[in-house]
Amino acid sequence: MSRIGTQPVELPEGVTATIDGSVVTMKGPKGELSFEVASSVSVTQGEEGIVVTVENPSTQVAIWGTSRACIANLVEGVTNGFEKKLTLEGVGYRIQASGRKVTLNIGFSHPVELEAPEGVEVTVDDNNVITVSGIDKQLVGQFAADIRAVRPVEPYKGKGIRYTDEHVRRKVGKRVVAGGAPGA
Repeated sequence: MSRIGTQPVELPEGVTATIDGSVVTMKGPKGELSFEVASSVSVTQGEEGIVVTVENPSTQVAIWGTSRACIANLVEGVTNGFEKKLTLEGVGYRIQASGRKVTLNIGFSHPVELEAPEGVEVTVDDNNVITVSGIDKQLVGQFAADIRAVRPVEPYKGKGIRYTDEHVRRKVGKRVVAGGAPGA
């Protein structure tokens, strides 16, 4: 039995759900999202909310819980939305956002330009904190990961792009021992 899959997804005030075969569509104050569930998963709307069931609970536990979590993310997205914050660490590193275009100056010989997907908003604070927000959790997380992948944090000086709440383990650099070669 899936502990997550058995829980119904509650619909808050102002959110409507439409179930059309295997496609679940949510409409809320922030917009509209849809998700297509697997063929072995059935979705019904009851009094307590949206209930997800599977044909064989003993073998389809993973898809059961995943489908329920994706539907819960639809509800969260159309009501509150999602956001990821990234921080630039490094001398001279800058980021600029204009419209859907993001320009990164992060130590390369040329600026790196990225185009935000439809439905994702990018804002910049203090030239070193970037906020990626939107209603689709997958798009927000993927675009934040794409920005971070341009210059991941290196472990010696801590320079690069990191999530604001990310902890980077720092390594000790070369040490010179008196009377010998470095590291000896």
